[in-house]
Amino acid sequence: MDTPEEGHVAKDDYIEKISIPSALISKTLGDRIKEALSNGEMVHINLDWREALPHPDDRVEYELWTNSNDECGPKCDNQINFVKSFKGAAQQLEKKGFTQFTPHYITWFCPKEFLLSKQCKSQCINHGRYCAPDPEQDFNKGYDGKDVVVQNLRQACFFKVANESGRPWQWWDYVEHFVPLLN
Repeated sequence: MDTPEEGHVAKDDYIEKISIPSALISKTLGDRIKEALSNGEMVHINLDWREALPHPDDRVEYELWTNSNDECGPKCDNQINFVKSFKGAAQQLEKKGFTQFTPHYITWFCPKEFLLSKQCKSQCINHGRYCAPDPEQDFNKGYDGKDVVVQNLRQACFFKVANESGRPWQWWDYVEHFVPLLN
């Protein structure tokens, strides 16, 4: 196992290598699992991947959880490189009807206590409902988090229109085109 104490790996490099597989479950199920564990019971969980396989329409449905912020370091660089390298295959699979792709955008909300703060106003839209971190991590220069949220919204709207017009693969062109313009 790789630990920060082993070798000459910098702590930041170690953190970048951590990945945590995850699956979503309902709150009710989560509460039942936590209760069983707190009672010392053995909990067996089976994952059912049928939803990840082709549906009756023979298309694989997949999602990309993303963010238009391109100033968040190696994670953003990896995401940008993924979009560029996967674009051609994704478009061909979508055009041929093998896949159904949906992008989602990562945001959070501003806690009620901070709604009137300078940080919340500069990082959020819609009264603190949708927020993103400051791209440069400096509230006094460059773009604000709310600019990222607005760009996320543009990309989501573009996908919605492209998808409704039967050409969802155009999202990949749109996103790739705007990445260099935002730098």
